[in-house]
Amino acid sequence: MTTLPQNTESAYKACADIVRQHYENFPVASILLPKTLRKPISAIYSFARTADDLADEGDLDASDRLQALEQYTKYFNNMLAGVSGNDPVFIALADTISRFDLSPELFTDLISAFQQDITKKRYDNFEEVLDYCRRSANPVGRLLIQLVGKDQPQARKFSDAVCTALQLINFYQDIGQDYEENNRIYLAKNEMNAAGITEDYFSQRINDEKFNHFMNQQVERADKMLISGYPLCHHIGGRLGMELKVTIHAAHTVATKMLRTKDCFTRPRLSKTDWPMIVFMSLFDITPKAMSGLA
Repeated sequence: MTTLPQNTESAYKACADIVRQHYENFPVASILLPKTLRKPISAIYSFARTADDLADEGDLDASDRLQALEQYTKYFNNMLAGVSGNDPVFIALADTISRFDLSPELFTDLISAFQQDITKKRYDNFEEVLDYCRRSANPVGRLLIQLVGKDQPQARKFSDAVCTALQLINFYQDIGQDYEENNRIYLAKNEMNAAGITEDYFSQRINDEKFNHFMNQQVERADKMLISGYPLCHHIGGRLGMELKVTIHAAHTVATKMLRTKDCFTRPRLSKTDWPMIVFMSLFDITPKAMSGLA
């Protein structure tokens, strides 16, 4: 076993702390993973989490947030040039990129998505939403398949489907929060117009039959996309494949809860009673079934 330098080991521990401090409906670097992957996944997550917080958290105005992300990009480029500084996230990330030969452009794609979050609040069509997901979510999946040496075209296709679906489901469970806190709507404007959905639905938190039907359509589409990527679990295999099964079943459970609710503005939470079934379905490799017409 390779012994890491003390500062690198401490940097990975700091990344693990970042993972523990953030609630996620879906598992991140959990005990299901082999130890060899927990540290690099924590480093990748910490990089993305920190950049996301620069775009969203605190009281900075838009120009200051963009400046902060530009500086973050400079830190990343300096790290690629061999200068990691004292930031534990970049110390750990430099080690991860070097040891696993990860693609730097996947990290810059993530930063570009966080920059877009600051300046773009509405999406004209679903293709624009998918382009955002391509940079905000898909790089994470592609980094994971690079970590395990499974970076083949079919794996990328499955991975993109899963990651885009996870991002969409996250949007749909947070529509109220995204609008109230950041004035963002990650729904296609042309689809909203066709369904007769205006921004009044968000400002007034209207939960009528029309809005429930519209949101059900969004969730069903994302859930089908999620399930279409399930074969990635078999392609990856091992404990990471099991982690992915748990993640997909957890996301599918969240989607099912959204289809059953009459309040689209309340974030669904996975309860203690949900997890035994999620684990059971994962252990016995039961592909989730697309749900429809529950609400």
